[in-house]
Amino acid sequence: MNDREPPGTLAPHIPADLYRHAQTTGQPIVIVTNNPPTGRPARAYLLPIVVITTGALGIVGTFAAALALIEYAAHTAAAIAGAAGPIGIGGLTLKLARPKGK
Repeated sequence: MNDREPPGTLAPHIPADLYRHAQTTGQPIVIVTNNPPTGRPARAYLLPIVVITTGALGIVGTFAAALALIEYAAHTAAAIAGAAGPIGIGGLTLKLARPKGK
């Protein structure tokens, strides 16, 4: 019955009879691995990338909305100035928009 696996988690290359021999004699078992830890998993980088991306998209959206608002205000001011005609104060007359025909 020397082919039974010992209890617990062991490396797969340690035979059961060596484990039992070490257990009866009291010798410690040292397991040496050549696989160093690989660092942080990819999931650890996911949250910061999502937060930064959504923040950047929010800033771009806010900037685009501000530009659209400024453009709308400029078109509205041009339309009002074109419809109003010249403005006169005392003897000074100011024409806000050029005529399209000339």
